[in-house]
Amino acid sequence: MLTRMSYYRRANTPGASYFFTVVTYQRRHFLCDSDVRSALREAIQATRIQQPFRIDAWVLLPDHLHAIWTLPPGDADFASRWGKIKRYVALRCGERLHQTERMSASRHKHRESTLWQRRYWEHQIRNEQDMAHHLDYLHFNPVKHGLTVQVADWPYSSFHRYVKAGKYAPDWGGESRLNVPGQRFGE
Repeated sequence: MLTRMSYYRRANTPGASYFFTVVTYQRRHFLCDSDVRSALREAIQATRIQQPFRIDAWVLLPDHLHAIWTLPPGDADFASRWGKIKRYVALRCGERLHQTERMSASRHKHRESTLWQRRYWEHQIRNEQDMAHHLDYLHFNPVKHGLTVQVADWPYSSFHRYVKAGKYAPDWGGESRLNVPGQRFGE
């Protein structure tokens, strides 16, 4: 019997900007816990020292995160960056969050924890309009998921940085969805 392997084609344009969705294993809710937030912050700092990248936007929700990164010219390796970040958080928070009973044979084989889904979703940003669309989607996500009524009320988001820079009004993305395109993206 032949085993079919899935082939995941990843974008690989050096110096490009990318939108990511990274999800916890079995959609467990722990990403907003203070120890996980600290571990994520440290993991990102350590990774950026070894492999620089710019964080254009970020939102952290209990069971997933969205991010937009821009890689340096000549570099398209976001995969190893995500690998380092996920591994660091798993090592730092695994004692509390790892659940042996959730381990499948495949997870054992690949030496994975029960913190993260194995894969993540990425999309290469094509142009300014695509960037604006993904920024809106990312920042509106806490409202979309019913975590808050106003985008400004969610503390784990780059939205506040964009407001300070004058790119969003402080009351942008309240209860109205009229000014938020892109409810088409899946989590």
